[in-house]
This record gives sequence, structure tokens and C-alpha cells, in this order.
Amino acid sequence: MLLLLTTVAHAATLQVGPDKAYPTPCAAAAAVADGDTVEIDAGTYTGDTCAWTASRLTIKGVGGFAHLDAAGQAAGGKAIWVIQGDDTTVSWIEFSGATVADKNGAGIRQEGTNLTVNHCSFHDNENGILAGDDPESDIVVTNSEFADNGYGDGQSHNLYINHVRSFTFSFSNSHHSYIGHDLKSRAYATYVLYSRLADDSDGQGSYQIDLPNGGLAVVLGNIVQQGAEAENGGMLSFAEEGASNPEQALYVVNNTFVNDRGSGTFVTNASAADAVLVNDLFVGGGTALDGPGAETTCLETDAPGFIDGSEGDYTLADDSPAIDAGSDPGAAGDLSLWPAWEYTGADDGEARPVVAALDLGAYEWGRADPGADTGADSGTDSSGDSGKTDDTAGKPGADGSTACGCASAARPPPGLPLVLGLFLLGRRARRRTESTQPRGKSRANAPLP
Repeated sequence: MLLLLTTVAHAATLQVGPDKAYPTPCAAAAAVADGDTVEIDAGTYTGDTCAWTASRLTIKGVGGFAHLDAAGQAAGGKAIWVIQGDDTTVSWIEFSGATVADKNGAGIRQEGTNLTVNHCSFHDNENGILAGDDPESDIVVTNSEFADNGYGDGQSHNLYINHVRSFTFSFSNSHHSYIGHDLKSRAYATYVLYSRLADDSDGQGSYQIDLPNGGLAVVLGNIVQQGAEAENGGMLSFAEEGASNPEQALYVVNNTFVNDRGSGTFVTNASAADAVLVNDLFVGGGTALDGPGAETTCLETDAPGFIDGSEGDYTLADDSPAIDAGSDPGAAGDLSLWPAWEYTGADDGEARPVVAALDLGAYEWGRADPGADTGADSGTDSSGDSGKTDDTAGKPGADGSTACGCASAARPPPGLPLVLGLFLLGRRARRRTESTQPRGKSRANAPLP
């Protein structure tokens, strides 16, 4: 108890800004101690790169995004920030321009144990986040955007997570990786939840999700799309470099896959374990599943009944064949696979409505305003309100009748990985925010909630 009180008593808040005690983030990094908080005024900090060695740090932008423009500099020849301490939380920071001699320059190079990234933007780096091996480390990324990262050699990516205990990517947007992958994870357990991984019409990325060593993988409630110019015909790849992680299990549930390339494979499973695909919507040409596994109440179609698929709005119109076509997805161990949320581009998305039988794909029919923003261009650019509603009386039933719009008593309780549970519960009440800066531009003046 005495040790805890001493730690709390000595924790300090260091303020960074042109008129503050520390003019740059790296000036604070040189002075910070374990358990401290660093508050960085919104604005652009050019060529300010460094390592953070203290543990239990909270580093956050204040008044908007604090933009770190590498401008040709890199800490240790690695990254804008090399995080070497443990249990670090980073929020409201924008990272751009990281390039180094070995072509692996990152916004964040994670070398410590445990990292949480919330409300951050990574663009125009060789890697957004590059995390090294650490079997005791849990990495969580939420409400963040990754765009236009990659050297162009196919070896650098929007996110590249090596062998860590778990990696969770939720309510986030990864798009337009330059030749590389939108998300690459070698983690023993990877959770990709309620996010958007889509390169639109002009993207030149490779896989949207690459899990090269397999592991326990839950891919739930996402929009996954590749454009006509994609470098690789695969969208989700599992264990293609060898199923070397201790556990091998792939669950792909209630995702909307859109292949505008016209050919290729939606899900590739190179492990010996049977992949579990339930309630997925596969749109465009290609093979749904290559490798062992089974599809349950999935749909392959060229006529999905989207509100406006050409503009990236993959919510369901009232004539969609995906309506009421789903089934109970069951569980992965103690984790319910029933989709609880929907990606909207707003903080933590929106709760998925409960309307008669479960629909296929990432969205339940019942959006009150079909034109509401779905965050197609940015994980942090949204109206803050998806327009979804539980008041959906009149939804077409599977037999042509209309449903009452009542919650189903048979619906199992929604589940999220344990690593996210308390984290999300503490944040659901936060006021939603809106950032309207275009992709690839500075967000330094975007408002905080």
C-alpha cells in the first residue's frame, strides 16, 4: 500500500507547447518519470523524434491532434517515437513522414510491453505502427486511422505487429496501404473488430488482413474491401507463412467483404484447422474460402442490395437478400461471436440493432437515415451519429411478412475479447467527436471531445 501511495504521489503532469514548460514532446520525454502524464498542445512539431523509456505513461494531445512531422528525422534510425517503456497509452497524436535507411520507418516503434493507442492518425510513413516480438505484450488500437503508409516494396504496412500475446484492432480505419497490407499481425491472438479495412477505388494495397502465422483470430463485424487496382487478389490471409503460433483457430463472422478487383480469394486458410465462417457477405468475383473450413449462412452475390456500394456505403437497402438470412454464430470458447456493434466512423461505432433474425454482413437493416456517414473515408471523420435505430417495425421477414422490431429474447449476450471489456465500458459514455480533415492531411486542429 505504501508503495502504491508513493507512486501516485510522485506522478506528475508535464505540459508541452510553445508557451509551456516543455516546448516539444521530446523535451518532455527526457524529463518524464514512470507513471507521469504528458499533455501536448495541438499543433505541428517538426523533426522532433525520440525514445520514451519510462513506463506507465499517458501521452495525449490536448485541444486537438498534436502532429509529429518527422521531416527526415528518426529516433535511433527507427521511428518518430520508439516506445521502450511498459504500459504506455497514446492518444490524439498524429504521426507522419517517418522514413529510415532500412525502409521500415514507423510512426511508433513499439519495443516495450503493452501499448494502447486511441484516437491517433498514422499517414505517409513507411509503417504506421511496427511492434517487435514480446510474448507478454498486449497491444490495443481503437478509434484510429491508418492511411498511405508503406515504402512500396510490399514489406512495410499500415500496421505490422509481430509476435505479441494479443493484438486488438477495433472501431478503426486502415486504408490505402502503399503496396503493403492494411493490417499484418503475427500475434498469438488477433481480434479485428467493427472496423473498416478498405482501399476504395484507387488503392494499391495487398492483403487487407494478413495473419501470416495464424493464431487465435476473431474477425468480427468489419467492412473489408479491395479495389480494382489491388496488388494481390487475396483479402484475408491466414497462416500462409506457416501455422507456427501455439493455437490455430480462425473465426470470420458477420463481415461485409467487397471485391472490386473481380477475382481472387476472400479468405485463405493455409492452416490445418477448420476456419469458421458465419453470416459473412461476399460481394464481387472470387472464391469465398480457400482451405479447410465451412461456411454457415454466408452469401456470395453480385447483387447485395447496398444503399450505395459505389460510394462505399455498404449498409443494407430494404430489398437486400442479406436481411434476416443469418444464424446464431455461437462462440469461440467463452467469447460470444454475436455482433454487438457496427462501424460508423464515430467513436466506438454504434450498437447494432436487434431486429428479428440476424442479417448477414457488418450492418443490420434499420438505418433511419440511409445517407448517414459510414466513415468510408476516415476512421475519425464522421457525423457522430450513424442513424441506426431500434425502432425498425416493418422490417421484411424471411417469409415476406414484417417484423415487430422487438428485441429477441433468444439473442445471446454480446461478447468482446476480455482485453477490451473494461476498456470499452469506461469509454462508451464519452461524447462523440467529429473531425472533417481529408485523408492524408494534418489533423492538428481537430477538436477533442
